[in-house]
Amino acid sequence: MSRSGWSADPTTGELQLEDRTSLRRVAGLSTELTDITEVEYRQLRLERVVLVGVWTTGTATQAEASMAELAALAETAGSEVMEALIQRRDRPDPATYIGAGKADELRSVVLETEADTVICDGELAPAQLTALEKVVKVKVVDRTALILDIFAQHATSREGKAQVSLAQMEYMLPRLRGWGESMSRQAGGRAGSNGGVGLRGPGETKIETDRRRIRERMSKLRREIRAMKIARDTKRARRTSSGIPSVAIIGYTNAGKSSLMNRLTGAGVLVQDALFATLDPTTRRAELRDGREVVFTDTVGFVRHLPTQLVEAFRSTLEEVSGADLLLHVVDGSDMLPAEQIASVREVVTDVIKDSGLPTPPELLVVNKIDAVGPTDLTHLRALLPEASFVSAHGGTGIDALRERLAEALGGLDVEISVLLPYTRGDLLSRIHADGRIVSSHHEESGTRVHARVPHALAAALADYAHAGTSSVPHVADHVSV
Repeated sequence: MSRSGWSADPTTGELQLEDRTSLRRVAGLSTELTDITEVEYRQLRLERVVLVGVWTTGTATQAEASMAELAALAETAGSEVMEALIQRRDRPDPATYIGAGKADELRSVVLETEADTVICDGELAPAQLTALEKVVKVKVVDRTALILDIFAQHATSREGKAQVSLAQMEYMLPRLRGWGESMSRQAGGRAGSNGGVGLRGPGETKIETDRRRIRERMSKLRREIRAMKIARDTKRARRTSSGIPSVAIIGYTNAGKSSLMNRLTGAGVLVQDALFATLDPTTRRAELRDGREVVFTDTVGFVRHLPTQLVEAFRSTLEEVSGADLLLHVVDGSDMLPAEQIASVREVVTDVIKDSGLPTPPELLVVNKIDAVGPTDLTHLRALLPEASFVSAHGGTGIDALRERLAEALGGLDVEISVLLPYTRGDLLSRIHADGRIVSSHHEESGTRVHARVPHALAAALADYAHAGTSSVPHVADHVSV
């Protein structure tokens, strides 16, 4: 072990003394502008931030990957990262997150870098935020507030904006605070209009008034989101009744979901090398090589420790996942810890689907950005994820093979039926030709007898014409391996 005592094994027991007492700088995360004049710098200056993390579990690589992700989040929010610090502790300090002594050291770094904001890699309690701000004397925000801020910047639809506003208010309500006596003012006297002499009570303090207004606004937003959910459910039901299978594209933020959807469907979905570029789900129809039509839905990306408030606020949007026939799980192959990405996404998906009461759709794993992965790392990924498809949405590598796997996977979800359709139901016969695969058909006196494989929704529509004992629903595994 080196003199610094940084062990990569988190199970070795007690933390080393130097780990416990050090506030380690993470190199290479500063994004300070260089090679420009002072005048240009002052014109371009963004919010200057110092990142702070507490490493409690896992390896040094995992801790630094988490800080690198926090730096990417800060840059996406429009900040300029001046410094990144990480401290080894058995648990965050309950008072100031990093301890009183380290908070003083952080104050020195803030002065040295002229930063105006400190961002902590975790969700801080209201008391921790207040105590740390008193020491460092600049604004302190935590990881949750940072993600909420990014969502607020990127929301474009009415539903997305409402969902983000609700999440922000849920986060802000217990953290509402004021400075000095400004928040403890009470509405008495004439301002209260409460009956004059002898009838005036202490009234409402300013902070109580603000909390009440926030609760009222939250109630209004919940009603609006419920109304928008009805419209979304109606559209989803219409798509489901059409018999066209649906594929939800899920994955970690910036894994390349929108790029892959554009490659598969020719859609013009926004593609940006930034975290949470897509917040509003986009649905597009495409045709596979066997002629089968499929509906693809691009969903919001996930991240480690996604704030609970966001999961709750975006639940109606995330329900696109639970209603899908197949989940196309996109993984960033160039990420340092792809297995952790997969675990984080599956955790959120499981949580959303559990509340819906629907069975978990089968999943097809897709490793994207293989053009940015070295040969050795790619070999390791193929061994780690043998069931996955390996593609480059940007360059087109592996897309044809992915289309074939999609056709096979969706074909495995079909129901085998045998029906006798009256000649007056040519519409149903047309749907079987469009959305299913006909095994055999012949004409009889009373109608057309068809043996085919069709999607579940179409099989339900054909149930009245089914041959007894010939319709079967195959068992579907939780994860597709084709």
